[in-house]
Amino acid sequence: MTSRANPLPARDGQLSLSEELLAETYDALRRIASRQLSRQSGTPSLNTTLIVHEAWLKLAGDEQRRFNDRNHYLATAARAMRQILVDHARRKATDKRGAGAVHIDIDDCFVAEATPMNAVLTVDEALEALSAHAPELEPVVECRFFGGLTTQETADALGRSVRTVERQWARARAYLSEEFQPE
Repeated sequence: MTSRANPLPARDGQLSLSEELLAETYDALRRIASRQLSRQSGTPSLNTTLIVHEAWLKLAGDEQRRFNDRNHYLATAARAMRQILVDHARRKATDKRGAGAVHIDIDDCFVAEATPMNAVLTVDEALEALSAHAPELEPVVECRFFGGLTTQETADALGRSVRTVERQWARARAYLSEEFQPE
């Protein structure tokens, strides 16, 4: 691969989706997808390549979509991958009778434990609650947790200072840890 000053296609100072952009970022996208799949168990029907390609198709559906830079593009791709995993988990849950619900006697237990299949949905529900409580924190979690971006890359992608991202990441982690604590 040859090195160029600006390897990503740009128009008006912004990146646009192209096969060249996919080729230049394919390894980074595979690392993001691999990281997300490693957090899941029981998803043999998904693989890294499938997630990368599905995310690309999802992003390519909007031909007018532009990205400020590589980090903005990777953050957006991480969000698309999250949506793919959530959609997959929902489909799998509805394929089963009872939508994968664990049947329990309400008098015996306060909270049902999440199965590995429902873990993605549980995290997604917690992020939706976080977004309703503090919408500015959701993109930070997507970039850091789902995208695997560093604090600096997240700050660049979101147009925020590093210190702001550090504070927001700490707040989001505290909020989510409370969400996952048993009552």
